[in-house]
Amino acid sequence: MLQIIQDANDFIWGIPLLFILMGTHIYFTGKLHMPQRKIFYAIKISLGMEDNDGNNLSPFSTLATTLAATLGTGNIIGVSTAVALGGPGAIFWCWITGILGMATAYAECYLSVLFRNRRKDGAYVGGPMYVLQNGLHNKTLGTFYALCTIIAAFGVGCTTQANSVSQAAYASFHISPHLIGILLAVTTGTVILGGVRAIGSLCERMVPAMSFVYLFGCILLLVLYRKQLPSACAWILSDAFSFSSIAGGFVGSTLQLSLRYGIARGLFTNEAGIGTSSIAAAASGSHDPRHQAYVSMTAVFWDTVVMCLLTGLVIVSNMLYDPSSVQNVPSTGLTSAAFSHLPYVGDAFLTVSLVAFAITTLIGWSYFGEKATEYLIGNAGIPYYKLFYIVMIYFGAIIPMNLVWECTDLINGLMVLPNIIALYFLRRHIKS
Repeated sequence: MLQIIQDANDFIWGIPLLFILMGTHIYFTGKLHMPQRKIFYAIKISLGMEDNDGNNLSPFSTLATTLAATLGTGNIIGVSTAVALGGPGAIFWCWITGILGMATAYAECYLSVLFRNRRKDGAYVGGPMYVLQNGLHNKTLGTFYALCTIIAAFGVGCTTQANSVSQAAYASFHISPHLIGILLAVTTGTVILGGVRAIGSLCERMVPAMSFVYLFGCILLLVLYRKQLPSACAWILSDAFSFSSIAGGFVGSTLQLSLRYGIARGLFTNEAGIGTSSIAAAASGSHDPRHQAYVSMTAVFWDTVVMCLLTGLVIVSNMLYDPSSVQNVPSTGLTSAAFSHLPYVGDAFLTVSLVAFAITTLIGWSYFGEKATEYLIGNAGIPYYKLFYIVMIYFGAIIPMNLVWECTDLINGLMVLPNIIALYFLRRHIKS
């Protein structure tokens, strides 16, 4: 099964899709006159705790929910696998995906606010499936996207996170993956059963705090690696455009591998091009599509442009600082090797950070899957979805890691195409 999925990923994540994805980022960067240049304005308005009618989320809550779903193992484990499989140059392409992807995220969220539905209770629901149905008048593509979102909720947002936590907890504290799976399922289930307001409230409190702590740890390590940092930056840049392997014992670092794993992991972390972040944006009480699009755009900035870059710099700097620490480690172990040098706390710091990020991602993605379930079969199916989601958290903690990540890439690739189709045919509706 693993080989079949890997072959499918090699086909889906070939040169055509990479060019389509990057081409979309570049196109909307130009069409919207570089919305990235307004990033500081976007950050300013994103911090506004706007009042709402009680049925919808404030713009800040939508941002926190989006970051909860995107700030996760992709920023820690995903970056590690990107470097191991694609070489240090993958960090550059991951970062570029974040820079350019802000424009695509803006476009996705703009359309989701524009073409969302309002329920009888006054709550807004939206996302690419509603854009495909209400904007393109294509119910079939909307249904396909919703199905992919539900599958992704169990893969990207559920099993991947649980698996990463169980692996880290076992490596650091020798805790059974079965026990971790049960604890994660109970903790996450308690929150998601409380509904969207409980999810938004928790994310508002947890996301800023855990992000600050993790960034502080990265900065401390970069201070420790300060002598290697310039060489690490040079290595990343040279490797990003190399056609030959220069990464020693790693799997490979050709331009194609750097592109594939850098862009794929960048897409996994910020989801620009997938469109799922626009599901949270559509739940905002804001009536101005531009206002909400700018707020949602900052999620890509924090997630990839800042968090993934710092993680990547820490990993590559450590490869120069202590080469022996990355010898014979699995593809998921490069981040752990780097953080082992953090004074006093070491591996424990990374494990705690990983658990915190994973819990919020589990919660954020449960909301995305819930909205997709509502789109397909209405509110009656939501309790069954939530129950199955909680059960899958346990199974995610005990299944093989390679299969989890390959399935994640496959699902992401399938979700890109209908979302890009909607962006292209409805591009004239998007204003900057």
